[in-house]
Amino acid sequence: MSPSALTGLTAGDFRERVRRPVYLVVLLAAVGLGALAVPPVDGHWVILAIGDYRGTYNSAYVGVATALAGSLWLTLGGFYVVRKGIARDEETRVGQILAATPVRTPVFLASKFLSGFLVLASMLAVLALTALAMQLVRGEDRSVDPVALLKPFLVVALPLLALTAAAAVFFETVPLLRGGLGNVLWFLVALVVGLGGQSADAPLGGLGIGEANASMEAALTAAVGPGGNREYSLGFTQVDEPLKPFPWDGFDVEGALLLSRLLVVVIAVLLALLPALWFGRFDPSRGGAATAGEGEGIRNGAPLAAVREPGAVRAGVREPGAVHGAPPTAALTLPKTAVGTRRGGALPGRLLAGEVRILVGGLSPWWWLVAAVLTVAGLVVPIGLVTGLVLPAVWIWPVLVWSRLGTQQVENDVEGLLGAYPAVRRRLLAEWASGVVLTAVVGVAPLARMIAAADGPGIAAWLAGAFFVPSLATFLGVVCRTHRVFQALYLPLWYLVMNGVAGLDFMGRVRTDGVPAGPTGAFYGAAALLLGLTFLAAGTRRRLTA
Repeated sequence: MSPSALTGLTAGDFRERVRRPVYLVVLLAAVGLGALAVPPVDGHWVILAIGDYRGTYNSAYVGVATALAGSLWLTLGGFYVVRKGIARDEETRVGQILAATPVRTPVFLASKFLSGFLVLASMLAVLALTALAMQLVRGEDRSVDPVALLKPFLVVALPLLALTAAAAVFFETVPLLRGGLGNVLWFLVALVVGLGGQSADAPLGGLGIGEANASMEAALTAAVGPGGNREYSLGFTQVDEPLKPFPWDGFDVEGALLLSRLLVVVIAVLLALLPALWFGRFDPSRGGAATAGEGEGIRNGAPLAAVREPGAVRAGVREPGAVHGAPPTAALTLPKTAVGTRRGGALPGRLLAGEVRILVGGLSPWWWLVAAVLTVAGLVVPIGLVTGLVLPAVWIWPVLVWSRLGTQQVENDVEGLLGAYPAVRRRLLAEWASGVVLTAVVGVAPLARMIAAADGPGIAAWLAGAFFVPSLATFLGVVCRTHRVFQALYLPLWYLVMNGVAGLDFMGRVRTDGVPAGPTGAFYGAAALLLGLTFLAAGTRRRLTA
């Protein structure tokens, strides 16, 4: 296989990936995070700090702060952008064509790895430009040092993005990791890397920030003397008083640091090529076609996750068993409750019941068992634990089910069938309402406890979350046409709430004197706005495709 063929495969896959809406969503989020990494000099939040201090906004500090914030986000959110390249080849039958060519499996995997890495690297390049812009906008030091600015992007962030692209390829070739279980698992892995990697003692240097941290501490000691708070902080944090600046000119890239970063890249390459040992490259004689699509473990006899992702389309047929008791062609038909008409549309109750059946179709008994355990726990544990632990648990457990909202007709290849249904808004409203029903069922125990305690503000916050989360999921599903965008955005949002960011608290967990501190009313407004934008987007797409 010639290098030109590898280049062609990589370039084609890269162009296809950057055209997807999810690419733009994650890129805009990364740019926003890059701006947050360099807050106003009198700001009351921080991304990177040492105690009560931060570096002066010169090229070195702005580059490190933006590169670290960006690498954390792209390691998490970027994973959802670059995964499913292999499954898409099978869905579009490109994989079957490739199986008939001389393309070797390692070359195919390498092209997927390289295209994913280039996608993430393109986002990182935009972040570097954002860092330059933020240095000039903040104006503490407008002397631009390109080496100091770009060094953390190349040394710290780029190796992590290579590892992220490799993990996306690896996850797609392992049956249990192809679907939503893999998405959630990667979120946990990214958190471990982000939190544990802040130490210089972490394996392979963690994030590679150990040298920069030690250099900043030395510069701070030289500027203000020893002693005082030297706690290193990386992550979105609110502060009571603006941080005090100190001069810092950057860190040196020594041999040990450079070696550890190169080793991360080598591990990434090996991880991306490792599936060549078992991946069949869509060759039916090797079971390749059955091992490529997302969520197809059932065809291999492999155990399924507690929640199946929307079935990968294969020859126009959804994954068997995607709806309980349904034949393999069930994805191409809808329950009678969802399509029965009367005066041009289904009865509201029957339509909602059908959408609920579709939404929860395929959930395993284990999923419902965990939901039942959470319900029992919410009824028996002390009220403090209900709002502190049980409430966040019930607001994360259905994440893979919520992500189906607005996407199932696309991912199960029934969009053309539903296009004949005249009442688009009525169907979308029923689909959104099915998400609200599921949220209410899973989260009923915390609500019951707050009702028993006459916790009016808590009840209002619970209702706001019950409306907001399905609205967000439906909007992102309709606009982006994939379940992965919601998973990529909701998991960090939930994590920030768990870390006490009151301004984003949609569930009423963060409390002041027992009262939810979050802007409950704003989430009611956000839910209504998102639902309205969903109707607008769906109607616009229908008119454009009519």
